[in-house]
Amino acid sequence: MTTPTLRSLLVTAILLTLPLLAEDLPVRQGGVEVELVSAVTRITPGRSFTVALRMHHDPHWHSYWISPGTGYATSLAWTLPEGFRAGEIQWPTPTIVRDTAGVITGNGYFGDVCLLVEITSPAGLAAGSVVRLQAAADWLMCKDVCMPGTARLELNLPVGPPGAADPDPRQAELFASARARMPQVDDNWEVTATHTDSTAILRLRQKSGRPHQPTGLHFFASNGITDYARAPGVRSENGGWTLEIPLEAGADRSQRRLAGVLTSDNGWRAGTGFAGLRVDANFSSGAAEAARPASGSPPVAVATGSLFATLALAFAGGLILNLMPCVFPVLGIKILGFVNQSGHDRRKITLHGLVFALGVLVSFWSLAGLLLVLRAGGSQLGWGFQLQSPGFVFSLAVFLLIFALNMSGLFEVGLAATGVGGSLQMKDGFGGSFFTGALATLVATPCSAPFLAPALGAALSLPAVSSLLIFTAIATGLALPYLLLSIFPQAVRILPRPGAWMETFKQFMAFPLYATVAWLLWVLAGQTRDDDNALLLVAFGLVLTAMAAWAYGRFGQAHGRPVRQVCGRILAAVLLGAGLAAGWPKGAPVAPTDGSYQVVWEKWSPEAVVRAQQAGKYVYVDFTARWCATCQTNKAAVFHSNEVLAEFGRKGVVLLRGDWTNRDPQITAELSRWNRSAVPFNLIYGPGKPEPVTLPELLSPTRILDAMDQVRKSPPGQRSPG
Repeated sequence: MTTPTLRSLLVTAILLTLPLLAEDLPVRQGGVEVELVSAVTRITPGRSFTVALRMHHDPHWHSYWISPGTGYATSLAWTLPEGFRAGEIQWPTPTIVRDTAGVITGNGYFGDVCLLVEITSPAGLAAGSVVRLQAAADWLMCKDVCMPGTARLELNLPVGPPGAADPDPRQAELFASARARMPQVDDNWEVTATHTDSTAILRLRQKSGRPHQPTGLHFFASNGITDYARAPGVRSENGGWTLEIPLEAGADRSQRRLAGVLTSDNGWRAGTGFAGLRVDANFSSGAAEAARPASGSPPVAVATGSLFATLALAFAGGLILNLMPCVFPVLGIKILGFVNQSGHDRRKITLHGLVFALGVLVSFWSLAGLLLVLRAGGSQLGWGFQLQSPGFVFSLAVFLLIFALNMSGLFEVGLAATGVGGSLQMKDGFGGSFFTGALATLVATPCSAPFLAPALGAALSLPAVSSLLIFTAIATGLALPYLLLSIFPQAVRILPRPGAWMETFKQFMAFPLYATVAWLLWVLAGQTRDDDNALLLVAFGLVLTAMAAWAYGRFGQAHGRPVRQVCGRILAAVLLGAGLAAGWPKGAPVAPTDGSYQVVWEKWSPEAVVRAQQAGKYVYVDFTARWCATCQTNKAAVFHSNEVLAEFGRKGVVLLRGDWTNRDPQITAELSRWNRSAVPFNLIYGPGKPEPVTLPELLSPTRILDAMDQVRKSPPGQRSPG
């Protein structure tokens, strides 16, 4: 055999074995293994070909998408021969990343995933040469902890003759699967987008073909304009779907498009189909969307008539707040103050009433200002939001318990404390009157009296000046009875004269405060973990608080020796600190399970409503909270009614509960869609009727049965009167 022949055979053998050496060995770091893989065995001069960064995640490990939320996205920095160009990473459809508590923490990938990149080769490559492609890969991998990963990877590929591409059959299945995971554009789905100051509204409609109803819709914004950690509100309407997606607080509101991936649990075509629908929609006029409520929601002007009518509703709601059980203890305290003042001149009594009213007004204005600032910053809050914090509820319980023990005579507050409301005496009690007005506001806000919910819904959606006027009307209604009592002397004269009986009355009025502490303890039962020890520690904390009050009264008061007083006060402070430390709510809150009714409640979600309606069911939706006294009254009135339960049984009604005891952005968004910012709020949907009957704040069996009849009679696809 001649030397040229041997040389030719050797070159041929090398060329045949090079594809086997073309793939670099995988690199493992932490819980992720990475490698570069080529879709072709040889490079064709002047043609593009695809390579992939293949990432294998160990169980429960993940890396991140282009818009990661938390963390950072995987990147590739290429080092290529002259004339080669690498395109951008083609990102597969992402999935939601959650922490162990179920909270959304980002967008990313689990299991095996391929990030595809198109590489273009120059036309003048010499056949038979070998090209080295190098890339530095950087990624973040997380499980219970997060750690960065980095690797230098390379591919060595031979250059083939000009002509058709030379796909690698060993990698055909891998790349076919990777391309199937890519989000796609489908002209059969019409997508439009608008936005308000706080929400992007994406509307989706199927144009033609076999009807397909996507489920589990979620939007991933590639331009970072939306809040990744808050699930969108989803509803079906007008033969399509509407997603209300909260905007990121710091997002640029001047962006003109909504870009990203919309995912569906059952794909985008009947039978089988891709999971990710590519969205790139220009925003239409956001101002018009901001001024117009969501479909099916009556405009505030229609619901209240005008700003004047809204102010009237707010004033009436403030008046009725005086009759709410959460305000009653404060009423008793203030009545005691007027009784104590009845032996003095009218001018001072009137001044106390005015100071009390000022305390109410200033507190309402402060709360209104806080809500408006948070609203401007992108937060979605509802009335009574402070009682969604277990820490706040416990602090309020401790405060009221100490106040009640003082009224029971366990200890006395000296003259130095009168400025913070510990005394309601005439001489030094103006600070106490102001503080009592503030306290009335504090404990009144969780209550949503009749007529108050629409007014609050308007206040949280109207311009700042109108919102402040509405809050002022609510405060005026709450303070008016006390103000009238202080201005008209004849009303004061009918009250008994001060005397020894006042101490008895003072001690008696402590019991409504104890009852309020018990109610707050019940609220905490729904906010702490489903663990008997958690609630037991809260109770022990209150016991230690009571013991601290006893130690102060027994040893720390002014009637003892100085050393005894100091020791008593130190002991009281230590006991109070121990009580706060022991009782402070710990752990993640959970929704309560209410088994007191002969019905089965399911967790509310827009998808749950759609599923029940698709099954031909009536749906009753109850937005409630443990801290809402009116909600509990409604349940007792409605779900203890044999007539209502019998009707629900005949209709096979599905019961969905939106529990707002703890803050839930999805429920807050749904309430806002109906121009509501408070609970209770109840809806009844009929089979095949996407728009429900909206129920009033105060319910009765008759109203429920009438609403069921309205739902039955309403035409399909039209909004039922509510």
